Amino acid sequence: MKKILKRISETAIKQGEFTFTDEQIESKWLGNAPASAAEIKQLEERLQIILPKDYKDFLLITNGFTTPNENIEPSFEPIENVGFLKDIDPEIIEIWINNDALLDVAIKLARSILVGGINQEQYFLLIPPLLENGQWEYWKFASWIPGEDPYEGMEHYFINALDFLKSA
Repeated sequence: MKKILKRISETAIKQGEFTFTDEQIESKWLGNAPASAAEIKQLEERLQIILPKDYKDFLLITNGFTTPNENIEPSFEPIENVGFLKDIDPEIIEIWINNDALLDVAIKLARSILVGGINQEQYFLLIPPLLENGQWEYWKFASWIPGEDPYEGMEHYFINALDFLKSA
């Protein structure tokens, strides 16, 4: 995953279509310093959940990652900003709960962990499995998509983001 994140960084900076800090341009890196294993453990304790391995691997590479284009892709938050969507943006869950046809989406939103896109046009959400050995779900979520845009995992999402960036 680190190679993909590095390619996203290098491609976006080379294209020069977005605004980056001098440090990002010089380092050719849109990420932050990695999180420590202890910080990840504290996050899991705060959320009272064991996070998926690929998300923890992401945090060990970078504790947050700036998107080249926040109108299209969410920036990933540092650990201190990560939390349950119901605590960060309860209104969005209320909107979806009030539509009976979309109740299954609302239920997933109520359980989801917001890891990207705070104060942006879309979120990146991790949705815990209902069963102990079930699969996590990974959603880019925005009202203009509309609704959820699922991914198979963190790496799958970043590969798609890189492909989109290259085609832009």
